[in-house]
Amino acid sequence: MIDDDTANKGSKLDNGWDQSAAAWIADLQRGGGARDYVLDAPMLARLRGRGFERAVDVGCGEGRFCRMMQVLGIATVGIDPTLALLDQARTLDPQGDYRHGVAERLAFDDGAFDLVVSYLTLLDIADIDAAIPEMVRVLRPGGTLLIANMTSFYTAGPPEGWTNDHDGTPRFVIDDYMDDRADWVGWRGVHIQNHHRPLSRYMSLLLAQGLILRHFDEPQPHDGDADYRQRYRRVPYFLLMEWQKPG
Repeated sequence: MIDDDTANKGSKLDNGWDQSAAAWIADLQRGGGARDYVLDAPMLARLRGRGFERAVDVGCGEGRFCRMMQVLGIATVGIDPTLALLDQARTLDPQGDYRHGVAERLAFDDGAFDLVVSYLTLLDIADIDAAIPEMVRVLRPGGTLLIANMTSFYTAGPPEGWTNDHDGTPRFVIDDYMDDRADWVGWRGVHIQNHHRPLSRYMSLLLAQGLILRHFDEPQPHDGDADYRQRYRRVPYFLLMEWQKPG
């Protein structure tokens, strides 16, 4: 494996994550969010019984999904550019393998993993044109790239998003759907930059790598109160894709 740790030092990104790390950790500890209610179950369902041996979680944050994959017997490496999140990952999982790095320059040999995971990280990555080929490069032939991302319909909404019309009925407003852009979003002390891209941008980049789409879903909540579930049915928040690298 290439030792590229020093190459990533000093790659501080002005996207809000360094300042928001503590609030992000607190929010995850509170629980009851989209990961718990929507995404964990279908993501794990794509992994169980598949025989995956070695995975890299690109944008692992505080290591939450790495720990879940380890329960399934998958050896994991977590990569993240935010040092405070990596510190928390190492605290919660002292035997885990968590490394400072960025998706655009993954410090691994070609074909090092049979599973690459991007769990709500594509919208955080500025240079997606570099990141997706890197994820594919470190995937072995026949391996799987598993992606959960916010839908492009949803990311076309901020900063307005949900608003009320003239009679007070909540509506979700999208605009400039076809234009790539970065927007600042915030909740409960978290203030970070998310990137909107039309779905065609992601699909074109993935197809250009020669990947084969094996699964696509827009998962719905399996828990949470009625209002929470209804909002997810009105606006598609998340998508899940599984791509295979030809063998």
